[in-house]
Amino acid sequence: MKPADGKKPSRVIPIVPAAQENSQSEVISLYEAQKKIYPRSISGLFARWRWAMVWITQLVFYGLPWLQWGERQMVLFDLGARRFYLFGLVLYPQDFIYLTGLLIISALSLFLFTAVAGRLWCGFACPQTVYTEIFMWIEHKIEGDRSARIRLDNGPWTFEKIWKKTLKQAVWIAVAFWTGFTFVGYFVPIRQLGGELMALQGSWQIFWVLFYGFATYGNAGFMREQVCKYMCPYARFQSAMFDKDTMIVTYDPERGEPRGPRNKNLTNYREKGLGDCIDCTLCVQVCPTGIDIRNGLQYECIGCGLCVDACNTVMDKMKYPRGLIRFSTQNGVAKHWTQAQMIRRVFRPRVLLYGAVLLALCLGMLASLVVRTPFKVDVVRDRAALSRIVAGGKLENVYRLQIMNATETPQSYSIGARGLQGLEVASETQVEIGAAESRWVSVRLHIPYGSAEPGSHTIYFDIRAETTGAQVAEKSVFLVPR
Repeated sequence: MKPADGKKPSRVIPIVPAAQENSQSEVISLYEAQKKIYPRSISGLFARWRWAMVWITQLVFYGLPWLQWGERQMVLFDLGARRFYLFGLVLYPQDFIYLTGLLIISALSLFLFTAVAGRLWCGFACPQTVYTEIFMWIEHKIEGDRSARIRLDNGPWTFEKIWKKTLKQAVWIAVAFWTGFTFVGYFVPIRQLGGELMALQGSWQIFWVLFYGFATYGNAGFMREQVCKYMCPYARFQSAMFDKDTMIVTYDPERGEPRGPRNKNLTNYREKGLGDCIDCTLCVQVCPTGIDIRNGLQYECIGCGLCVDACNTVMDKMKYPRGLIRFSTQNGVAKHWTQAQMIRRVFRPRVLLYGAVLLALCLGMLASLVVRTPFKVDVVRDRAALSRIVAGGKLENVYRLQIMNATETPQSYSIGARGLQGLEVASETQVEIGAAESRWVSVRLHIPYGSAEPGSHTIYFDIRAETTGAQVAEKSVFLVPR
């Protein structure tokens, strides 16, 4: 029936609820508590490499602040004195460009390593990974292996459970406190810091030691894989740096599927439709982030290779070939490439570009440090007396020069000036500055009255180190009043 207004009736699509099957199993609570992961201990090539990196990184981290370079700490970022000491280098805030360059080099190195071999940094050298490994080792030594820890957590609060939990927490706190103390020791001389803490002096130092200690305790002891999965931004943008020739932890489904348990002596498992994977889930049990690598590449995978060690152990026991789970590339697995073929694909345009830029930056930084002038000069005009006539018919301007000695020995500096006819230094021209110290020097410049036109004239201060012969020229202006 046609409506009275003559318009064509609009079509109505009824909305009906869709049928849901197994709705209870598909409901996911946004507030569901995360299940605790109990990683299983495993031995193998990559497990040994992880522990080697733990030893190397922690020997450097804990030991470096205690090493001396002459009369000072070898590596010290002294924020109070605004000086950074790196072995024989003394850097000032004016050398901030080197820190910028170091950060850029670190970022490009991360991009390069990620493009070549995935998340090797995460799996072997990241502080979160390293301290989680240390805390898990302590937990393993006190509470036992995976099954023992599960039984202990699920069991009642007995005397055994109380003393084991208490001892574990005490050791964790001690390691975390020492880590916080060492970290702050890079910014405050560590021997001085130790004395202050023992005397309960230095409120800010105590605060930062406790702050970084608490961060280590919480991240490595409790949050663990949650930091890698939800807090670290690297896990989110790593896929932008991956391609099909990136070396990652891979599972070979063509060889492993269909998976299923079987007797060790079963030799004709292929005839029964089974692959090499016996579905032992050992690869899942050893994973620090609790993922199943057999489901393919996942952003939670940190590339630690423990699942490779676990699977190779099982393959050895079953007398199957190793490499069901291995470090390979997506192209290598799909096209059955050999190791040599995959290595040849490492030198692709993206990697060569990263490498070239990284090499250029490293060479530029090194060259800049080699030719770097071993002292700095800042020029500030004395605004209390911009320009004045003094005895002898001279026109005077006053300046303040900050000379910073960036060497480990006392230096003598001569001060000169040029840029105007008759310009001369009417104050002290020789300055003595101690090792790695800075000093403000008042400098008075004179010109004959009437020798220059009124206005602002460009001049240069020439500061020369008498011992090394290094020279710095700093620009300023000489004001001639009307």
